[in-house]
Amino acid sequence: MTSSLISIRHLDSRDFDVISPLIDDWWGGRPVRALLPRLFFEHFQSTSFALMADVNLTGFLVGFRSQTAPSVAYVHFIGVSPETRTRGYGRVLYEHFFKVVTALGCTEVHAITPPVNETSVRFHRRLGFELLAGNGEVSGYPVHLDHGGPGQHRILFSKQIAVSSSLKTNKRSDSLVATTEVHPLPSINAE
Repeated sequence: MTSSLISIRHLDSRDFDVISPLIDDWWGGRPVRALLPRLFFEHFQSTSFALMADVNLTGFLVGFRSQTAPSVAYVHFIGVSPETRTRGYGRVLYEHFFKVVTALGCTEVHAITPPVNETSVRFHRRLGFELLAGNGEVSGYPVHLDHGGPGQHRILFSKQIAVSSSLKTNKRSDSLVATTEVHPLPSINAE
């Protein structure tokens, strides 16, 4: 395996045209493209990221701070190219997201997945997410029945993240500066 220089930058609206045609393939042929419309690339840029391996968009994370519960952040989508999975890129994206939303004052991150996506369940568990109790069970997992609509059961995840002492004094969102971070190639095994 050759070494790649990876960097993280904010998503922008142009990334929609790159990611949208790939997303169903990245999800193993499941039709999920409609769940990630352009509006996420236009309105959640400060908390959504593209992972670049050399010059190629290899992964992305779409997330945001909850408007209802400002101490909670939510990851709507995280995806890594199937050709580059197991290189730790998913973990790198999540760790970057944790850092950004911690600076916004978030202390908890939520995510969901359908019970059919066992890869996602394993990945989130490895990152320390807890599966929240639901009102049903599918394939041995606690689910929230009809959470995504009739017959659309979902596993809900939650992870506590700590606000560092240096960030507790400045929670203003305008104090965040859009930066590109460069990371060495991780040696961990993540999606």
